[in-house]
Amino acid sequence: MDLDAIKQELEEFIPHVWSISDSSIRQIAGRDLVRFKEFKKQGIAVKFGRFTQKENNQIRKNVEEFLATTGIDSAEKLLFTSRYPEDKVAINRLKVEHLFCEKISEGIPRPWRLIYYRARKIFDPNNYKGRYSEEEKEKLKKYHTLHGNDWKKISEMMSRSNLSVAMKYSEIKSDVNYGPWSKEEIQKLMHAVKEVIRRRMRKEDGNSLSSSDKSDRDVLIEKLCQKLPWTEIEAEVGTRYWRQCKQKWTTILMHKMTKGQQLYKGTKQLQSRIDLIKRLYEMKAEDANEVNWEELTDTVGPVLGTYIRARFHKLKVSCVPFWQKKSFSEVVDYLYEKKLPELEEQL
Repeated sequence: MDLDAIKQELEEFIPHVWSISDSSIRQIAGRDLVRFKEFKKQGIAVKFGRFTQKENNQIRKNVEEFLATTGIDSAEKLLFTSRYPEDKVAINRLKVEHLFCEKISEGIPRPWRLIYYRARKIFDPNNYKGRYSEEEKEKLKKYHTLHGNDWKKISEMMSRSNLSVAMKYSEIKSDVNYGPWSKEEIQKLMHAVKEVIRRRMRKEDGNSLSSSDKSDRDVLIEKLCQKLPWTEIEAEVGTRYWRQCKQKWTTILMHKMTKGQQLYKGTKQLQSRIDLIKRLYEMKAEDANEVNWEELTDTVGPVLGTYIRARFHKLKVSCVPFWQKKSFSEVVDYLYEKKLPELEEQL
């Protein structure tokens, strides 16, 4: 099949397939197309976004079973083979013989590449080394001066994961302001977000948004705000870390959507908590990442899904004893059985 035909087949499972490079398309076609069709027969949709706890557990199970089958003595050797040059040839041969790609992705309706990266994140011992010391931060700046954005090389020199060193450098590369936002910083943030959205719209359909089409623009911003390239926006703002930019943008957007009114107070607060608990209980979700938080926004008002998720977190922390040791479904069951009657009585 030619590439266009492959893309047409994949489009059913990956809507953004036309923006993916040809080389990646060939890899996806080889590793994923048959899997996607099998999941479709079972009525299971291909997923993106955050991995659920159930999926993380399946990845652990797949890796452990592959290790038991092949005799490879650690997940680090399996997933970070380049760290063990003396064993590299033998490990790669075992991967081919025992169908590593198929086995590692078994039972998970996601593209293989995402599953592989998630497995590397779960099993990389360099991911869990705690805070960076001042000495490590200085080394990171020095290594970046020498090697630029070669995070793989820098991560090996620092015995930290690629993601860890990249994110930490983003945080420390310049003087970050942690105080109140100035008017100039807010203007830079607003301008950076608008420019990103305009570029995206031009790329998608060749048409930029007109300044007069305010309602459509606001709807678009709401839909895109969770998928913005925050490291690019951070660079435009210059004085804030990317996470600060994301949090500030969410606050600005919430203020615009609610016209500055406080949503949670008095009886409205009680009613919104009651509605949220009931809706979550009705969903019967096993994991927070299975919940479409945007669908729950009508329990409060014109807000973002991230706002609803934050309210649930606050409710959980304040009302559920030992919530850290409970699964998502156990937390929801507790709120429904124990807290809901109390809230209804208060109302």
